[in-house]
Amino acid sequence: MFDGVMKLLVKGYGPGAGSAVREKSGKAAGAVGIATNLLLFAIKMAAGLLSGSVAIMADAVNNLTDSGSSIIMLVGFKLAGKPADAKHPFGHARMEYLSGVIVSFVVLFLGLELGMTSIEKIIAPEAADFTPLTLGILAASVLIKLWQCFFYRSVGKTIDSQTVYATSSDSRNDAIATTVVLLGAAITSLTHLNLDGWLGLAVAVFIVVSGVKLIIETGDPLLGMAPDQELVESIYRKILSYDGIIGIHDLAVHNYGVGRCFASVHCEVPAEEDILKSHDIIDNIERDFLEHDHIHLVIHLDPVVTQDERTEALHRQVRELVRRVYPQVSIHDFRVVWGITHSNVLFDVAAPFSLEDSDQEIQEKLGAAVSRLDPSYRPVITVDREGTVNQWES
Repeated sequence: MFDGVMKLLVKGYGPGAGSAVREKSGKAAGAVGIATNLLLFAIKMAAGLLSGSVAIMADAVNNLTDSGSSIIMLVGFKLAGKPADAKHPFGHARMEYLSGVIVSFVVLFLGLELGMTSIEKIIAPEAADFTPLTLGILAASVLIKLWQCFFYRSVGKTIDSQTVYATSSDSRNDAIATTVVLLGAAITSLTHLNLDGWLGLAVAVFIVVSGVKLIIETGDPLLGMAPDQELVESIYRKILSYDGIIGIHDLAVHNYGVGRCFASVHCEVPAEEDILKSHDIIDNIERDFLEHDHIHLVIHLDPVVTQDERTEALHRQVRELVRRVYPQVSIHDFRVVWGITHSNVLFDVAAPFSLEDSDQEIQEKLGAAVSRLDPSYRPVITVDREGTVNQWES
């Protein structure tokens, strides 16, 4: 049903559509929100004036404000679609995230406003005259809000938009708020017991909590989130499928908005291989990711000695040692400067943020373990912190 509405408004609407269709879909969803919220404002204000209920009129004004949220969403998608320029070389796609944060703050503000209004009504309750007509109008508005909620949720899932998801949550909160107003009206009509203020306060607490959660969820992409584990593993598997790549580490993924993914990674290649051949492989991988995965990938080439049996034997020994000390840690960039009286053993450690030991403690523990292998070894260890650590080797 919801897809049918969007397909009437946007040609080519559906999962995996291009950025142009996605932008049109976001703006169309915003336009639908503006129209339905203005309709709700009109019918609720009529019900409030007929009944003399301040709660219903306040709920009507809330829907008028929701039209503002839909306008923010519409403008956000419009700005997010602007191409890159000199000041913003990565494009403007993060404007969509920013509009989602603004909508989340609007939800929080409305929850606080409803809370203050409810407290005033608890202190000084006001009588209202509810008729079957006003109750019917409220019931109809709940159904419209629920339709809005599921409509936004469907669109948000299809175009993968946190902003539209936030608007869906806002519509859900409004449906709950109106349901509570309707419940209070029914109780008042049947028992003459005015619970309007207390029920409104309960809804306000729910909306405030929901608003805080939305701010965190919509703000995470702006702060920079760890990449999805499935994406990380797919990148690693694809790179290792190329002949000439023997290891991968230090993957960093940066999201500048939907469809604007940038990544960098270190790829280990045999040091004995012709550098021009290795460079050609790297170029092919970068081009492949851009054309097929729409990821702007930059690869740092790390030459690794593979034909020095002495170094390789020590590499395997140190890797096993590190795994015994820290099972969740991996090593990379291993190299040895062999000397007469002593040898420098250099390597980097990839440690997850969840590992409680400090970088210095990790260096000291692993350094002591390496020195126990041979007193002439002088370990030089660099610690890198990563969200998740994987040991990927061909």
